[in-house]
Amino acid sequence: MKHNLGKMIKLFIALSFVLVFAEDFTYSFHLDKQDPYLKEPVILTLDLNQSNHDIVLMFNFDLQKSDDYFFQRLDTQETDTHHNTQIHYVYLIYPLKFGEINISFDLIKKVTTDDSVAYSFSGDRDNIKGLVTTDTQITLPSLPLSVKKLPESTTLVGDFRLIHKFKKYKAKAYEPIPFEIKIQGSGYPPLLDNLLPKDLKFTVFKENPIVNATHSKQGTKSSVIYPMALSSDKSFDLPPIGIKAFDPKTMKSYELTVPKQHFNISKADVNTLVDKIDSPKPLESNESWFTTIFTSLLSYLVVFAAGYLTAISLKWKKKTVPRANSPLKNKIEACRDERSLLQLLIATDSKEFTTSIEKLENSLYGNTKINFKKVKQEILEKII
Repeated sequence: MKHNLGKMIKLFIALSFVLVFAEDFTYSFHLDKQDPYLKEPVILTLDLNQSNHDIVLMFNFDLQKSDDYFFQRLDTQETDTHHNTQIHYVYLIYPLKFGEINISFDLIKKVTTDDSVAYSFSGDRDNIKGLVTTDTQITLPSLPLSVKKLPESTTLVGDFRLIHKFKKYKAKAYEPIPFEIKIQGSGYPPLLDNLLPKDLKFTVFKENPIVNATHSKQGTKSSVIYPMALSSDKSFDLPPIGIKAFDPKTMKSYELTVPKQHFNISKADVNTLVDKIDSPKPLESNESWFTTIFTSLLSYLVVFAAGYLTAISLKWKKKTVPRANSPLKNKIEACRDERSLLQLLIATDSKEFTTSIEKLENSLYGNTKINFKKVKQEILEKII
């Protein structure tokens, strides 16, 4: 008897809760599917209709944020006559976790009066008065979704196609080879952390993907462009790329692919970058005048005086005859930009310039800024 009485009390409380809603408004939910695949689009609609026409009724509504799903409000249609509020919401939801998940809501009921509404608009344009409302947090029941697993190794969910574009297949050593991969279609946005295989034996430069996505009741249409560049000092192969996808509409798996690509890399000719001709030519010293002077003075001066004059002459000669720069130093000084300097250093094939080469590569093909004059001076100081 006590057990049955407890059930009756709980039922009475539940009915009272519904009646409280019924006094002011009614609501109804609709999901276009309740057992979607992971990342399959689900359309949710909610209707709020005022039932108590003696008050002025307003609502603040949205879905609660959760790691279990992504949502986007698509549309809000509202008829607001203060005493007969009707609101129709449309949401796009993508479940992000398989198994049982719950869609939860935030709803605030705001009640006011005609006098309060009139008072709030009684000021001029620059002196609008605040609307006084009585706010009540409403707990709506969450909606369950039973999310199905995707086939193993699935990366993309939807109907997509892949386009790849390489600007060239021949390049010089360390010259960047730009290319891009474009994935477009309908489904969960195809944003991937990494498109290329791991442990590649060449350098890869990446930029942030270019994303263009529009949401609608039919789902999401996306176009994502991945700009990249490859670089190497020798010929290489880009292994084939395979991206496994699943289309929930057809319930079929498929694969987006980029076939194996070969790139021919030609090394720079050292002889074209560093020639064997000294330019400018080293200054030549003419010592005939010294021999003549020394011979003429030898007969008049003692050995000490001759030695003293010889020392003075040699010291003066050392100061006035400049030492010629090395051909490599001249070439480095002639470089006016990072690219020409990088090619010159690579052509020298010297480990002494490894650090400088890395700085120049990061400046040309990465996001690192360098002081070109400072780097150039550091290289010159390494040359004896």
